Amino acid sequence: MIKSRPMTHEEMIASQLHVKPSQVAATIKLLDEGNTVPFIARYRKEMTDSLDDEQIRIIADELIRLRALDERRAAILSSIEGQGKLTKELRAAIDAAQTMTALEDLYAPYKKKRRTRAMVAREKGLEPLADLILKQDFGSPEEFAQKFITDQVTTVEEALQGARDIVAEIISDDANVRATLRGKALKFSTVRVEKIADAADEKRVYESYYDFTSRVDRLLPHQILAITRGEKEGVLRARVDVPERDWLDAIQSKFEQDILSPFAEQLALAIQDSAERLLLPAIERDVRREKGEGADNHAIQVFAANLRALLSLPPLVNQVVLGLDPGFRTGCKVAVVDSTGKLLDTGTIYPHEPKNNWKGAINTLQDMVNRHHVTLVTIGNGTASRETEKLVSELTRDAKQTKYLIVNEAGASVYSASALARAEFPNLDVSIRGAVSIARRAQDPLAELVKIDPKSIGVGMYQHDVDQSTLNHALDGVVESVVNHVGVDVNTASPALLTHVVGIGPKLANNIVAHRDENGAFKSRAALKKVAGLGPKAFEQAAGFLRIREGSNPLDETAIHPESYEIAETILERAGLSKKSPLNERAAAIVDLTARTSLEALAKELNCGVPTLKDVLEQLVRPGRDPRADAPAPILRSDVLKAEDLVTGMQLKGTVRNVIDFGAFVDIGVKQDGLLHISQIPRGTVLKVGDILDVEIQKIELERGRISLGWMK
Repeated sequence: MIKSRPMTHEEMIASQLHVKPSQVAATIKLLDEGNTVPFIARYRKEMTDSLDDEQIRIIADELIRLRALDERRAAILSSIEGQGKLTKELRAAIDAAQTMTALEDLYAPYKKKRRTRAMVAREKGLEPLADLILKQDFGSPEEFAQKFITDQVTTVEEALQGARDIVAEIISDDANVRATLRGKALKFSTVRVEKIADAADEKRVYESYYDFTSRVDRLLPHQILAITRGEKEGVLRARVDVPERDWLDAIQSKFEQDILSPFAEQLALAIQDSAERLLLPAIERDVRREKGEGADNHAIQVFAANLRALLSLPPLVNQVVLGLDPGFRTGCKVAVVDSTGKLLDTGTIYPHEPKNNWKGAINTLQDMVNRHHVTLVTIGNGTASRETEKLVSELTRDAKQTKYLIVNEAGASVYSASALARAEFPNLDVSIRGAVSIARRAQDPLAELVKIDPKSIGVGMYQHDVDQSTLNHALDGVVESVVNHVGVDVNTASPALLTHVVGIGPKLANNIVAHRDENGAFKSRAALKKVAGLGPKAFEQAAGFLRIREGSNPLDETAIHPESYEIAETILERAGLSKKSPLNERAAAIVDLTARTSLEALAKELNCGVPTLKDVLEQLVRPGRDPRADAPAPILRSDVLKAEDLVTGMQLKGTVRNVIDFGAFVDIGVKQDGLLHISQIPRGTVLKVGDILDVEIQKIELERGRISLGWMK
């Protein structure tokens, strides 16, 4: 019989991703050599056979998990071997375990425990009696137990009880029993939730779960997260009930009673005790942990997808923006920035309660608009947002050049009080810094939002309840991915933005800005090598994602890596072009070149791969193109729509603000976002933050602050 060998890490990950093991092996080699995910995805396509950014991140994360599993496996083998209990069969089982749970199940009988009833019984010499129960011996239990009477074991019943304690622990620690029962519990157990009698839930947040029952496998992620939060807040109590037939079947598949044995009753008692005292509580913890981790991962994926969409919103270029951070008692903070984001003017207006200086506010804003030629007003969507929108609509209603836009202000206050904001605007009041952030968010959402902790941006679901290290890892990956996909202008980028360019990091980002401030704008990518601390590896990883506008080499403005400049220059030469040839000439000349020579033949002549050649050709035709330009532009308004104006059946354009499990919240231009329930979204349609939709008002509940929307076909 031929023994099957264990799968390698490459094979396991390849199976999960449905790719070739050779692709995974190449990626692992590149990662181990210190290459970053965006660099591998963009500039090492020939080696990975064009795996994308997401696939490479999964490989990197799975590799960490599998290596941690290997470390734990080695520690467990060493521990059991040190106890002199490592058999060939046990070693094979441990070597074959592919999850941490399976490993810990196998290790359970050999793990050092706190003092248990079974330990006490073993110390009293009752293990041979326990063996008779397990073997279902045919002698009299009482007669055998009599032989174990000592100063420590004074009665037959005490001896049998101690033996049953040992059997109960053996049953509970059995890896096959645990795995079988866990599998059944994850499918067929029931979660029961109730409200704790004296618990306060004034807003009835958890009303849906006051008397809630569901089969575990039918629980939705947001339900799990809500129940968990309700328990933490002391409002709810939850338990998992495993049907008796399931736990009994799982145990008896390994520890079956022989009805003819006088010891059958002793085993039955030990099974009942093992289930109630040891096994079921452990399985409940396992089920809750596994379902909780699944819900966490789902919530993190939702947050990551929303964050990616928000960071990928298109910039509104060439706009002079007046940002408004609305407020009542403390007034509305005002900041004007030019088209590059440079601060031009600040102020505070008091149009609302208690001062009600509406006319004065209009005059102040009109003066700023006229002096700075403001083309866009942005309003934060927090407190007093819609009241302030009325003010701005009056300002812009008859203005041809000035529109307004309500932006998500989440995190603006976090930014305004941060060390980054203090360094950027040391002499500016904290509240005014928030208005600057609100103004800049329309100009370039990515450049502004990277200054804020992603968890503060407010596009998640239960983000404070999920595992924070996993959440941070996922969100940092999204920010890194988007920043490098878009590219960064090295001569205008803030340290916060440069930090997220692969190979750079906070220290090098500050060094780059300091070098720029001292020596002026960088004229080429090669000049970056003069920055203190920026060595060959950092340059290799970062160079392709850094842009030099109007520098000495036009290729520095593109996503073409310096290592491929020779290829690009040869292509331009063969097409009869130069690096400075007008764009309108390039497309036709390059199309003509590729019509005469196949990509495969051209790649072979240039000694490069076809994927790299395609990327170079695309960048030569559209150098430095911002991929965000393909996204729909935000809706700019000039007049306000009041909630009272809404009627059922009204058709409107709206912007998706947040995507959650049960649908999407859509900004339709009134104070309250409308809910487009998942039942209204066509099957197969994937919405993302920033999408522009045509929707229809289905139901209005102003007293409850609810607007239900329908999908416009």
